[in-house]
Amino acid sequence: PGLDTALVLRTAAAEGPRRAMLAAIGIALGCLGWGAVVGAGLGALLAASQLAYDVLRWAGAAYLLYLGTKLLLNPRHSLELASAGGDGGTRRPNWVVRGFLTNMLNPKIGVFYVSFLPQFIPAGSNMLGWSVMLAAIHNVLGIAWFSLLVAATRPLVSAMRKPVVMVWLDRMTGGLFIGFGAKLALSARN
Repeated sequence: PGLDTALVLRTAAAEGPRRAMLAAIGIALGCLGWGAVVGAGLGALLAASQLAYDVLRWAGAAYLLYLGTKLLLNPRHSLELASAGGDGGTRRPNWVVRGFLTNMLNPKIGVFYVSFLPQFIPAGSNMLGWSVMLAAIHNVLGIAWFSLLVAATRPLVSAMRKPVVMVWLDRMTGGLFIGFGAKLALSARN
């Protein structure tokens, strides 16, 4: 389990299954984005250019550090802001965008797709079409996985929504995001 799994699990436990699946859809859109980038040949630039890889790696690390710090310093004590009713003028996160950015700002996904997808594309075929189709297959499997994760949290939701557990969950997830961000920032290119 990696960052995407942590994001979906935390969202399912703290925000509910609907928002967790919205995050999962954002992650899936990020995978489709990477499939299109690889199919258009831009993924090869990422694989070949240390500068392009480093810029994307630092942007992704900064985003994860931002999310993690926010969760550590401002954990929620209740779900009042995330309730189905009005939000009292407080801006709620867009979980599709958050899932998408979490995936698209991770250069390791791009490098994985660059190294993985081409071996399954027949010679002389439409690279863009095949890359997006293979990313879509990956998404079907990913959405099935995320659906199972969200369903697994259902019996635990009432316990996980207790104020002390919510604070602990937000801080733990924030620490994981900071850890993933630091690992991304400090990682050497494989």
